[in-house]
Amino acid sequence: MLTLEEIWPPYALRVTCGDLEMRTVREADVPELVDLVLDGVHPIGSMPFYFPWTAAPREELPANYLRFVSGLKANFDTGSPSLELVVRRVGEVVGMQGFGGKDFKITRTGETGSWLAMRHQGRGIGTRMRQMICAFAFDVLGAEEITSGAFEDNPASLAVSRKVGYRPNGTRRLSRQGTVAVLQDLVLTPEDFVRGEPVTVEGTEPLLRFLELDV
Repeated sequence: MLTLEEIWPPYALRVTCGDLEMRTVREADVPELVDLVLDGVHPIGSMPFYFPWTAAPREELPANYLRFVSGLKANFDTGSPSLELVVRRVGEVVGMQGFGGKDFKITRTGETGSWLAMRHQGRGIGTRMRQMICAFAFDVLGAEEITSGAFEDNPASLAVSRKVGYRPNGTRRLSRQGTVAVLQDLVLTPEDFVRGEPVTVEGTEPLLRFLELDV
C-alpha cells in the first residue's frame, strides 16, 4: 500500500534550520493554526494582506481556514505550484510560509508570502522563515528570481525583506478594504540573497519529479 507521502509528494517535504521546521500543511494542522489566527496575526485596525482573509467575522475564521487548507490539493497545478508550509519552532506551530509561481518551470520566478502569529513576532522568526523558503526555492527548485510585496504601512514585513536581500521593484496603488493603499513590490536574486543558518531539505526527489523539475 502506498503511503500518503508517496501519493502526494509535497507531504514528504521537510525544511529545517536550527529550531525551525517547515512541512506542507495538512488538515491535522488546522486546529493549531486556527488557535493562532484567533489569538491574532496582526493588530486590530491594520490589514497587511492583499486578500483580507483575517477581516472575516471571528466565528467564520475556523471553517474558512479549513476550507483553504482542504482546497490546496484540489487546486494544485504542477505547472504553477503553490506550496503552503506550516512553520513550527521546537514543535510548536508559529505561522505559515508560502511559495508559488505561475508557469514556474518556464519563468523560474516565484513569490513568497507568509504570516506569523503576533505572540511569536519580534524574535527574528519571520526573517528566518523567509531565508529558509528562499534557500529552498533557489537551491532545490532552481528559482532564478523571487518576488514579494508589502504595503508601505507594514514596516515589519519590509524590514524582513531588506534583511534577506530583496530590492525595491516599483510600487502599485491598490484598493484595500475600500481605500487606496500603496504596495511596495520587491525582488530577490541569488546574488543578493542574504543567507542565514544552514538549511536542510528532505523529500526533494519525489517533489521535483511531481513538479516536473527533475530534468
